[in-house]
Formats: sequence, structure tokens, C-alpha cells
Amino acid sequence: MASNTKSGIEPGMPVRYDSTTIALHWLTVVLVIVLFALAETWGLLPRGTPLRKQFQSLHISLGIVLALVIVARLAWRATRGRRLPAAASGVQGWAAKAMDYALYLLLVVQIVLGFVLRWAQAEAFQFFGLFSLQFATVRQAALDHTIGSLHDTVAWTIIVLASLHAAMALIHHYILKDGLLKRMRPG
Repeated sequence: MASNTKSGIEPGMPVRYDSTTIALHWLTVVLVIVLFALAETWGLLPRGTPLRKQFQSLHISLGIVLALVIVARLAWRATRGRRLPAAASGVQGWAAKAMDYALYLLLVVQIVLGFVLRWAQAEAFQFFGLFSLQFATVRQAALDHTIGSLHDTVAWTIIVLASLHAAMALIHHYILKDGLLKRMRPG
């Protein structure tokens, strides 16, 4: 069979990811944006204020949800998720795959850093306001600062790389008009 040069997809091959892959992808996008926005917003609020504490608790609760979503994504991808042929070949295909792996790796690292940070801070928080959780009882101040800085750096790195990822998808869709964005579009 000849390849469709515009999309790089063989005729008769699925052109969209399965609905679970798509749902997990967009859930990850929303969670990352909300988590980042919460952290940036509470940074503007005075320390110790109830609203700042609520934003932090919501951030941590959603971070736990993100951890579950990433575990589900990795398990789904490894077992049942639809695999599509690469949308591009050569350097462009390699770069897309590298970006994919980098984002997965950074998300996993960010989640681990988040859990270690909660342990180092030894502060209780309300899980979605339902019940209190605390990972440790003795604060590790030096570790708290170091892990907190790493957590911030990784967050910004994820935002920059995810923005590049989104920009490339939009370039493919609107400039190259190769149908790439349709692969991950719901509906």
C-alpha cells in the first residue's frame, strides 16, 4: 500500500487515537494547567492566609489525581492504547517522540518531587476538603527548600515543553494542514 504523503498514514489505518487515550491526554492537559495556575496564584497571596492554604490543598489534591491519571495513561499505553504510525519521519519524527518521552518523564519526576515535598514539609492538608492527610510529622527544612526549587523548575520546564508541543500541533493543523491534530481531537 502506498503511504498518504500528506498525513503519513496508510489507507485503512485508524487515524485517531482511541477515546480512552484521548480522554487521558486532555485530562492531563487540564490538570497540568490548573496545577500550574494554582501554584502561580497562591504565590501572589500572603503566607498563612486561608485562601492560600485552600489553593495549596487543592493543588496537592489535584496533584494526587494527576499521579493516578499518569499511572493510568502509562498502563493504558503499555497494554491497550491504540498505536498510530508516526505522523512524521526523520528528524521531525524523532523530535516528536523525544518530546513525548520528555513530557512523560518530567510529569513522573514532578509527581515524585511533589510527594517528597509534602513529606519534607510535614504539613497536613485537606484532600478536596474531605479529610486530612499528612505524609510526615517532622519537617525537613533544607530538603523542603531544595525539593521545592526543583519542583518549581520542573513545573516551568513542563509548561515550556508542553507549549512547544501544542504549538507544533497547531502548526501541523493550520499551516501544514496534515490532519495531525485530528488524531487527538475528541468526538
